[in-house]
Amino acid sequence: MNKNLYKAILAALFLALALILPFLTGQIPQIGSMLLPMHIPVLLCGFVCGWYYGAAIGFIAPLLRFVLFGMPPIMPVGLAMAFELAVYGLVCGLVFAFVKKKMGYKLNSIILTLISAMLAGRIVWGTVRFILAQMLGIQFTWSVFLAGAFVSAIPGIILQLILIPAVVLALKREIQKQEHAALQS
Repeated sequence: MNKNLYKAILAALFLALALILPFLTGQIPQIGSMLLPMHIPVLLCGFVCGWYYGAAIGFIAPLLRFVLFGMPPIMPVGLAMAFELAVYGLVCGLVFAFVKKKMGYKLNSIILTLISAMLAGRIVWGTVRFILAQMLGIQFTWSVFLAGAFVSAIPGIILQLILIPAVVLALKREIQKQEHAALQS
């Protein structure tokens, strides 16, 4: 199969997951903001499909979810989330391509990539939320940033740090099995 077509199909799957997974939180915004269900497929897309698809799916997912389901609210949450998730996918794809060459396809390279993406995405989220707050005349303080980006997100951050490396390593093992089977036949 054509590699670009394969990546496009996987990216579409990750987009579908980003649209569907928030239903697991029961559409309760407080639980969704703690577990961050849209973040998981976007991060995985960056790892598996690369920076281009990761950034595109990250940006599109919250906007499309708003159009289809009315959540997350587009202003300021959905728009800030679009930039945040785009950065997640972008940084995962770029950093992982670099670190796996230097460190190999190992747990530490995945964790380093994941932490880099999480920090960059949260900084961008805070920046966009600050800009939107200024435009909308609402308050966005340092404590609101810390609470939104880190404190309330701790359960989701922990979930991502456990789930994403496990999935990425499992996918790598499966790809290696398929490549080995293809060589045998």
